[in-house]
Amino acid sequence: MGAKQRFSDDRVVISSVIGEVTGKDVIILDDEIAKGSTVIELLDRLREQKVRSVRVACTHGLFSSGALERLTSLPEVEEIVCTNTVPPPKPADKLTVLSIAPALAEAMRRIHDGESVSALFSTS
Repeated sequence: MGAKQRFSDDRVVISSVIGEVTGKDVIILDDEIAKGSTVIELLDRLREQKVRSVRVACTHGLFSSGALERLTSLPEVEEIVCTNTVPPPKPADKLTVLSIAPALAEAMRRIHDGESVSALFSTS
């Protein structure tokens, strides 16, 4: 986890990484990647901590302004995973796009059958 401060849409400062990550494989989770400024800033901090590898995952992969190209060009980023909640970007070697269709279909089935939709999100 990074201690983040946002100054504008594309100016983010992560002052520190919380937790021991040196020599470890790290997964960065974010809700949305637009320009990628938060992820790139966090990658700078992780590089300073000498992490072994990084995988990036987000729900909404907007990847505007060349964000996908910038992220996939970084050698420590082994994989980027996003869902198709927005139209997916052009294919890239390190990009995996997961379909939300099965979750939507199950939600629709439950609504149709009068079953609980919130149970889909229950962890028990």
